Amino acid sequence: MTSQENETNGPGFYTSYQRRLGLISKNFSVLNRCLHGVERECLRVTSEGSLARTPHPYTLGSALAHDQITTDYSESLLEFITAPQADPTRVLENLDEIQRFVYSKLDDEFLWSSSMPCVLPADEDIPIAAYGASNIGRLKHVYRKGLAVRYGRSMQCIAGIHYNFSLPEELWPLLREAEAGAGSIRDFQSSAYLALIRNFHRYSWLLMYLFGASPALDKDFLGNRPHQLKELDPETLYLPYATSLRMSDLGYQSSAQAHIKVDYNSFASYIEAIRAAVCTPYPPYIETGTRNKGEWVQLSTSILQIENEYYSRIRPKRATSAGERPLQALMARGVQYVEVRCLDINPFLPLGIDVEEALFLDTFLLFCALQESPLLSNEENDQCTSNFQSVVTEGRRPGLELRRGGQPIALKSWANELIEHLAPLVELLDRARGGNEYTEALVAQQAKVNDAALTPSAQVLTSMAEHNETFVQFGLRQSYLHAGTLRGRPLNPIRQQAFEDLARESQKKQSLLEREDSEGFDLFVEKYHALMRN
Repeated sequence: MTSQENETNGPGFYTSYQRRLGLISKNFSVLNRCLHGVERECLRVTSEGSLARTPHPYTLGSALAHDQITTDYSESLLEFITAPQADPTRVLENLDEIQRFVYSKLDDEFLWSSSMPCVLPADEDIPIAAYGASNIGRLKHVYRKGLAVRYGRSMQCIAGIHYNFSLPEELWPLLREAEAGAGSIRDFQSSAYLALIRNFHRYSWLLMYLFGASPALDKDFLGNRPHQLKELDPETLYLPYATSLRMSDLGYQSSAQAHIKVDYNSFASYIEAIRAAVCTPYPPYIETGTRNKGEWVQLSTSILQIENEYYSRIRPKRATSAGERPLQALMARGVQYVEVRCLDINPFLPLGIDVEEALFLDTFLLFCALQESPLLSNEENDQCTSNFQSVVTEGRRPGLELRRGGQPIALKSWANELIEHLAPLVELLDRARGGNEYTEALVAQQAKVNDAALTPSAQVLTSMAEHNETFVQFGLRQSYLHAGTLRGRPLNPIRQQAFEDLARESQKKQSLLEREDSEGFDLFVEKYHALMRN
């Protein structure tokens, strides 16, 4: 065991956490000013459970210019983006309204209920999202063409929940003073978010156990790819104790990205690792080139075409200005919030997430921010990755052991320990919010630790068995149920009109962008890349 691992797990490990809790207890009302946001991806499907290959509905607005309703990889893969708000309940109410509006425009199509895809056509027949004739719209489309070249289209049809979270701005000066931090508030804040991310990597296996909801998938999804899955029925593959096959090596994977060594031990190291990946050519991509017979096929031949191509469980983020790249925004103004990207869609919930999950995520992320966060050694980083992969593939296996400080520890014992340390934070959150909703959310997660049958991944397999369903049949049944729920509560005329207005305004914005473009696309792309070289 290394000295760092001893420090990480020794008796003094929680001392700074207790000290920071004490500080916040004197200012607990500040916790009401954390900000939250949700980005929910989901496929449009036909009534038979196949991918809907129709264009993005015009009546939903411009996928390029709409702030809340867009597309991700495919024309068929919708993405709903809530406005950041202090109350997670209001965030989910916003998501609920978005989905109810969308259903008012979908006619005979449905929103797919699960993270793993429905029945997909041949890879080349999955429609890539289009964003119009503006330079920025074309750039987004070519980027997605590049993803198809690099990873295939089917993999890009996997959907998830992204949870955005930031600590209150008023909290940073208090923490900096208590920690006698040097440098600017901006630098302290960025370093603190990187510390949160390091702890997230240590403990995010717990989220996979509690909220993983993809233990099975349609057999055709893997095609001829090698795998270790078992056959549940002639059309379904699964692992009996899996929590999230979406987050296993069957989901997002890339041999090129294996060359990226992201360092979360310092803000500067993180920035440099991503910048290098965007600027470093990769031989197989060089061989492909950026054009084929004069037509753009990918934005660059680098390991990453753009920063957001890097697949990670969590990202440090900063809102961007027009024409600004994500890495530029981080370098200029520091980390503003984190984006949690490893959450499955819960197929039993109309929104894919509920308030109980959001409240627990708040607690978990605050714990990661306040807990002592030693630098990650290569050995501990490998251990974190191994723990995470063990839980996504066999997290419900009785007696499963993980590794902590190089030593085995039962998942159940470690989970109980973490929940115990969340309890005093939950008390502060309930005091700030008024009521006991955070406590109830924690109790619900404790019940899952005590009984794995209560986890979403176990409930998926149980429901499929009870109804004698394939994975696709299960997903379609849940999609029908949620469509009935959402369509059964149409928006009131005022809110419906507000969304109609947003859709029309987004179409006007796209038209304006297309009219204002005054330079060729090739030059536009060159200037875009130059932003990372300067």
